[in-house]
This record gives sequence, structure tokens and C-alpha cells, in this order.
Amino acid sequence: MDKASLGELPQLAAGAAKLPLASGAPGGCDEFNIRIARDGSWFYRGSAIHRMALIRLFSHALERDAAGRYWLTTPTERGRIAVEDAPFVAVALDVENPGARQRLIFRTNVDEIVTLDAAHPLRVAEDRMTRTPVPYILVRGGLEARIARPVFYQLVELGREEQCGSETVFGVWSNAKFFPLGRIGTTR
Repeated sequence: MDKASLGELPQLAAGAAKLPLASGAPGGCDEFNIRIARDGSWFYRGSAIHRMALIRLFSHALERDAAGRYWLTTPTERGRIAVEDAPFVAVALDVENPGARQRLIFRTNVDEIVTLDAAHPLRVAEDRMTRTPVPYILVRGGLEARIARPVFYQLVELGREEQCGSETVFGVWSNAKFFPLGRIGTTR
């Protein structure tokens, strides 16, 4: 990271550390030249941000607007950032009370804990190139975590078939709610 970059990043971090977060757009909107890569790595002006404390701080100042754009919003500044896929990656899964009353608890790459439930649902998209499933969990306020492939495999191992109308659906239970992972077929 060059010296000019080093001077701006602490200033942005100092603004992010001030609570509460501003609502709306304080003092104008800029492009912060921050990018979150598909693997959850954060970059500033093309250089990796290695300080996890700084990444966690910024992650709490992160917002997504109705148009799907990502913003870092502090009490003094608001700026757009680029997100290649989702701002977070679910990197671990814990199962509490395995069985019919289980709770599935995810940990993200920024150490946020999210329980799969009605407020934090699962969404499975399809990769356009490979046609493979790409699962996500809602973390907060329109911000999702892409579920890492090994964690998805663990989730699939917990899956079971359920009849939903005329379709057989494969999915998982968490907090007394069924979350589909995919359709198996129809019955006649």
C-alpha cells in the first residue's frame, strides 16, 4: 500500500468507529475505492487489507441500498464500495440440538454469528457458468454471506427430503423452519 493510501485509510476507520451510524448520506457520497473479493478478502486501492480489526470495523459500517449498491456509512462520510459477490462468507457451521429441533449456526469470515431462521433465511442461487448451486444466508439489512463450499457440503449432509404439495424438496430444518436446498421432483 502506498503512503497516500495509508494516510486515508485510518481517517476512514476513525469515522467508522464513531457510533451511531448515520442514516442517509452525510456530507456527500464518494467512491471509497474499497473492494470485497468473492473470497471475502478486502482491498483498498488494489492492496489487501490485512488487519482483521479494521475489516470488522468496516463490516459494521456496511449497508446495501434498495438498488443493490454497497456503501460504507459513518457519521461523517458515505462512500460506495465494490462487492464481487456477497460482502461476507459463511466459513463455519455449528449444529445445536441435532435432530428435529436443531439450530444451524453460521460464523462468517468477520466472526459474525448468524442462526438460520425466519429472520436470516437461506437462498440458493445457481451459478450461470457451472449451473451449480450457490447458497447464501442473510446476515443483516440486505447483507448476505455466501456459504463456503465445504460448509455447504456439511449443510447438505444434514439435509432431508420433505413433501411440499406435489413436489419433493430437499432441505434442512433450523429453528422449526424448513429451508429448501433444491427440488427433487414431482409426484403424480
